[in-house]
Amino acid sequence: MDIQVLGSMSVRVGGHSVAPSAPKPRQVLALLALHPDQLVPVATLTEELWGHKPPRSARTTLQTYVLQLRDLIGEALAREGKGREGAKDILVTLPGGYRLETGGGSVDFRDFERRAAAGFRAMEAEDYQGATRKLREALALWSGEGALADIQAGSQITMEVERLEEARLFALDQRIEADLRLGRHRELVSELTFLVHRHRTHEGLHAQFMLALHRSGRRGEALRAYQRLHTALLGELGLEPSVPLQRLQRSIRTHSDSVETGGPAATGVRNVGQGPQVAAARVC
Repeated sequence: MDIQVLGSMSVRVGGHSVAPSAPKPRQVLALLALHPDQLVPVATLTEELWGHKPPRSARTTLQTYVLQLRDLIGEALAREGKGREGAKDILVTLPGGYRLETGGGSVDFRDFERRAAAGFRAMEAEDYQGATRKLREALALWSGEGALADIQAGSQITMEVERLEEARLFALDQRIEADLRLGRHRELVSELTFLVHRHRTHEGLHAQFMLALHRSGRRGEALRAYQRLHTALLGELGLEPSVPLQRLQRSIRTHSDSVETGGPAATGVRNVGQGPQVAAARVC
């Protein structure tokens, strides 16, 4: 079984899709796909589908959705010349819940996490060429408007999607940091222009934007970027920019030599208002 959730959902057995079209069974499959090879309790699935007020028929209805998914898996197995009864070994019933067995198939978010971790290790080793390459490979696994963009999400899927989106944005932040360390400030300006408009209160991205502009000889634009962030933070969150970001702004204003060395990670800038909306990462 091959699973993709970093965009529209795709769950395939032997190359054949087993994703249903009806919203509720799709939710069940999506939540199972977010926890491959793990038990997903009936209570968790019930909360995802109906919140804290499930109907009396919730358990029976959930069993119906599972049977529908097994039918789709059985059809995919039959196309591969295998027995339909094998569907029970892929979507497994266990005491208290269900488990989706991948059988060693690909899972895109696990691949993303593995590649991103390799990029983070390269950053720690100050191998910025290796870091930007590995992080670009990780981010390239994402597509569209975000994780499970085509799923009607309840509380459980929403929580998992937000976790994945935060991981995506952090990987993007580190990839841009690596590119800044490599002196690619002019190449980054266009991408960061888009990102700071998407994430109006994200201090890390604004620090990177200010540095890229300043190092490209666009000091006035860097200072205006700070002012826009200041206005957004104050208006939307009631906060002043952090002390490290204020220090960066003063350094740019006074042409301090410290602005020309290091990257935003060295400033200790906080990431305020980062949020789960990281569809902008597709521009990387």
